[in-house]
Amino acid sequence: MSSGKIKWFNSTKGYGFIVDDESSKDVFVHISAMKSAGIESLDEGDQVSFEIEENNGKTNAINLSKS
Repeated sequence: MSSGKIKWFNSTKGYGFIVDDESSKDVFVHISAMKSAGIESLDEGDQVSFEIEENNGKTNAINLSKS
């Protein structure tokens, strides 16, 4: 499981990005991953744990948990 901080998240658009602590790369996070984890909101700087899923050459965060 990876960890990182929320770079930004726009609940109106339904997506945002996490900065991975290990690689410093941005990881896309969709609102559906947030909702399936039961997380109400994600704010800039929030610490999260997540798994990375490769889908059609894109990296997505899944199985989120807020620290």
